[in-house]
Amino acid sequence: MNRENPTPVEGRTHWRRSLAVAVPALLVAGGIASAMASGALAVGLRIQDRPVDFTTSSLYGTQYGAAVVDQNVVRPDGSTGVVRVLRMGFADGVINGLCLSQRQQIAGATYTLMLTLGDDNPGSWEIRTQNTVLDLRTATGVLDMDGIVDLNVNGADVKTVKDASGAYVVNPLNSPQHRFGIQARYAKFDRIVGTAQDFQIPGLLATPKLKLSVKPGTVACPAPADPTGTPGTP
Repeated sequence: MNRENPTPVEGRTHWRRSLAVAVPALLVAGGIASAMASGALAVGLRIQDRPVDFTTSSLYGTQYGAAVVDQNVVRPDGSTGVVRVLRMGFADGVINGLCLSQRQQIAGATYTLMLTLGDDNPGSWEIRTQNTVLDLRTATGVLDMDGIVDLNVNGADVKTVKDASGAYVVNPLNSPQHRFGIQARYAKFDRIVGTAQDFQIPGLLATPKLKLSVKPGTVACPAPADPTGTPGTP
């Protein structure tokens, strides 16, 4: 890949052809399994090992839960440790544009791996997800919750997803007992700028567009636009 003029890899039409080019960079990021489905790019997304910065115009999800948990980390010097994060989960959601950026050291130089999903329309709510789990280290934005909102519930009692029989999965966020938890019918976050220790969408992430690029130096995701309109029902 040309280091001075990195070439982005775009999804949808040419995803299968571009996959071989994208695989090394994707593996560095933590791994993305992908497939084409129903005319959109459907992926299972998991980014681990080191923090990832992200921005989004808006994230809306049903059956929202959150709990304080401990997350194992590997420090830059190779030693291990534990950080305390707020683990958030959604059963189903829609996202209004998403950018993920993560710094990498390649041959002694710093590069930024940047993954952007969705279009540039702040009112389209074009990305769909299932079973989203996000371990937040820091975040700023605007939060709106509705339905019955329970604060300071036992983290191990938070509910988000159901199993094949239709029963709620026990402790889906894997929270220790007696940790702070939040439960709401839905939650909507606008103009989020944050850092996640772990970002997982193991179910379905469907987006009409995906773009991957590797850029020299430290490059931040663009500031999120103000969302317009209202999201559709996930």
